[in-house]
Amino acid sequence: MILRDPVHGLVAFEGDAERLVQSLLDTREVQRLRRVRQLGLTSLVFPGAEHSRFAHAVGATHVMARLQERVRARQDGDGVPAHLRLDERASCEGLAAALLHDVGHGPFSHLFEEVLPHARAHEEWTVEILLDESTEVHRALVAFDSAMPARVAALIQGTHDKRWLASSVSGVLDVDRCDYLLRDSHMTGVAYGIYDLDWLLRALAFAELPGGGWGLAIEGRKGLPPIEGFFLARHFMYQQVYHHKATRAAECLVRAMFVRVAELIREGTGPSVVPHAMRAAVLGEPLSLERYLELDDNILVHCIGEWERDRDAVLADLARRLRRRELPKTVPLPDEPGSEPIWEEARRRAAEITERRGIRADLQVFLDVAEDVPYAEDESDPAKGLWVLLRHQPLRRLGDISFPLQRLRDQAIVRPRLCFPREVRDEVRRAIEEILK
Repeated sequence: MILRDPVHGLVAFEGDAERLVQSLLDTREVQRLRRVRQLGLTSLVFPGAEHSRFAHAVGATHVMARLQERVRARQDGDGVPAHLRLDERASCEGLAAALLHDVGHGPFSHLFEEVLPHARAHEEWTVEILLDESTEVHRALVAFDSAMPARVAALIQGTHDKRWLASSVSGVLDVDRCDYLLRDSHMTGVAYGIYDLDWLLRALAFAELPGGGWGLAIEGRKGLPPIEGFFLARHFMYQQVYHHKATRAAECLVRAMFVRVAELIREGTGPSVVPHAMRAAVLGEPLSLERYLELDDNILVHCIGEWERDRDAVLADLARRLRRRELPKTVPLPDEPGSEPIWEEARRRAAEITERRGIRADLQVFLDVAEDVPYAEDESDPAKGLWVLLRHQPLRRLGDISFPLQRLRDQAIVRPRLCFPREVRDEVRRAIEEILK
C-alpha cells in the first residue's frame, strides 16, 4: 500500500501492516475524519489550513512505522527485556493506535466538547468506538486479533503493558505531535513547526529508567539539537498559529453561538436545524455513539448557514458575523503574574460599553486566556519524562541537560486577550488605555 503525502512523501505499509491499515482506512468511522478539519477555524487566518484529521491520522501512522524501525534496530543491543520488546503483535497495535488516536474527535477542533454542557471528551468517544461491537473499527480490529480492540484502547489510555509504546502514542514525545507540527506548518505556510524528524528518530535509544522500567531516551549530545528543535517548534506553533489572535477571536464567536443555541433549546424555541447530538448534549440526554458520529464540520457549517436566517436576531447576528468573517477585535493584556485584576477590570469596562450599545456582553465580550507549557517534566513518574544517554555518565533528565528546555521546563506561557465587538473598538480602547499603562 503506497500513498503520497505532502509532508512525508511516499507513505508505504507492507505485509500485516498493509492489511491492518487498509482495513481500518475503509471503515466509516475513519472515513468520517475526512470531514473533520485538523485545525478547526484556523483557515480563517491561514487560507491553506484546510487539511483533515484523516490526513493527520495517516501521517501519524507513518511516523509510528518509522519509529518502530528504529526500535527494532536498537532493542536487542540495548538489552531490553523480552516482554517489553516490540514484536509483531505490539507493532500492529501501535500502528492501529496511531491511526485511530483521533477517531472520536468532534467538529471544530475542541470547541464542541468545551462549550456544550454534558459533552464528553473526544478521548472517551475514541475508546468507545474501539470497544463497541457495532462499529466497523471494532470489527476490523477483531478480524485481525480478538484482543486488539482492548489492547489498542490501552495504548491510547496509557495503560498498555509496554509503557514506552503507549508514550509514543500519547506522551511528551509522540507520533501525534511529530506529524501535526510538520503538517500544520506545511499547510499554514509557516516555517515555525519545522524540525529534523529524521535525526530525531535516529537519536532514539532504549534506557533503563530510575526506579525500574524501560523507556525511549535521547542518545548522546548529538541528539540534543533535534529534540530541542522539536519542542521549540511546538512552542512557536502555539504562539504563532494555534493561539493566533484571530483564530481565538473566531473561537469566541463560535462559543457564543453555541451558548445561544443552548439557551434557545432549553427555552423550547431552538432553531429548526440543530444536530441531534447538540440537542442531546444541551439537555443532558443520553447520546448514542451512532448519533455522535453523525457530527462533522460539514454538518455544523450547514447549520450555521441556516442559523444566519433564524428568527432569533441574536443567533442570526452571530452566525452572520462568522460567515462574513466579521471577527471580534482583540487587545493584548498584561501577562505578568498578578495581572488578573487588570484583566477583569478591562473586561468589565468593555462589557459596560457593549451593553450600552444594545449588544449582549455575555455573548460578545470575552476574556480569552491562551495557555501552554512548552515542555513539561513529571518528576513523580520517570516513564513520563524524557531522558538523555551520555557516554560514561548516569542517565539524566532532558531538562537538566538542555539549556533552552531547562528555561522552558514546566513554564506556563500565558497570552491573555480581551475580545469584543468591532463596532465598539474605539470606545473600548479608550476606556482601558489607562489601566493598561
